Amino acid sequence: MIPLPSDDSVSIAGRSPRLVTTAVEAIVTLPTFKRPEQLLATLASLKGQDTCRRFAIIVIENEAEARAGAKAALPLFERGEVSGMVMIAHERGNCSAYNAGWQMAILHFPNFRHLLVIDDDEIADPQWLERMCKTAETLGADIVGGPQRPVFADAAHARWADHPVFAPPYRETGRVPALYSSGNLLVARYVLTAMGPPFLDLKFNFMGGGDSDFLSRAAQRGFVLGWCAEAPVREIVPARRVEADWIRARSLRNGVISTLVEKKKRAGTPFAGTKVFLKSLALLAASPFRGAARLARTGSLATALYPIHVAVGRVLAEFGYANEQYRQPEKN
Repeated sequence: MIPLPSDDSVSIAGRSPRLVTTAVEAIVTLPTFKRPEQLLATLASLKGQDTCRRFAIIVIENEAEARAGAKAALPLFERGEVSGMVMIAHERGNCSAYNAGWQMAILHFPNFRHLLVIDDDEIADPQWLERMCKTAETLGADIVGGPQRPVFADAAHARWADHPVFAPPYRETGRVPALYSSGNLLVARYVLTAMGPPFLDLKFNFMGGGDSDFLSRAAQRGFVLGWCAEAPVREIVPARRVEADWIRARSLRNGVISTLVEKKKRAGTPFAGTKVFLKSLALLAASPFRGAARLARTGSLATALYPIHVAVGRVLAEFGYANEQYRQPEKN
């Protein structure tokens, strides 16, 4: 292990032998936790990228004991089949892993322009990296998101693809007012340096939503957000994630995150907490009608319940409720 000079919470497990860090134009950060086989599939999709851009991959192992992902990926880097490095983020948690990887990119790759993010349960299309970078440049966008298309382990679950938990927020490429997820994301280097570490608030470490909060704060600072509909990643969805209790828990969590992010956004303004709470109550009152409209439109009870669960989650957040789904990853 090669420890970083001033931070024993992060270490480098290994790197590709002919890595020229100054020549790298784009970085792909890939956090992983107990998914070695899926990690290898994600890396295979990144190896197959159709682009002339010089890019490197940073695998961020967040399981500091067994390190199954790091052990699986490291031979690919050491043989030079993949360009980049494998690192260990010793502090557990979603936000801790992202923060460590993004800081590593800034410290070790001085000239990259774009940082991209993909998760270890996702597969990138061959044009993914090129299209994300090109969209950022064409739109003049500082941050670009892309769709995460669900691939259900059981094909019979494909009907869930249009549920709000899985459906992308936008359908067309262009500038957008908000982004919500880092599962398929591009961030310009200057955004990271302007926002500064820690990039993601550790309050969201086991709940999720640190990415949504980061994106909200970046938009507040005036950074331009964009969407690339032509750069999807395919997200593997296990059968567990279409069970009613998981969908309900994720919907409630989305409501909690919505309240927490909005409170941070309004912080320092008059009656901020009161305004957020009143908005939550209004959404709760309207949610049965919104649900009925969804039911009439889709015929899906699960889809109809989504705005109700989100509204309930928003209100519960006012009383300290926090659904930390990542605290028990085996149930996520």
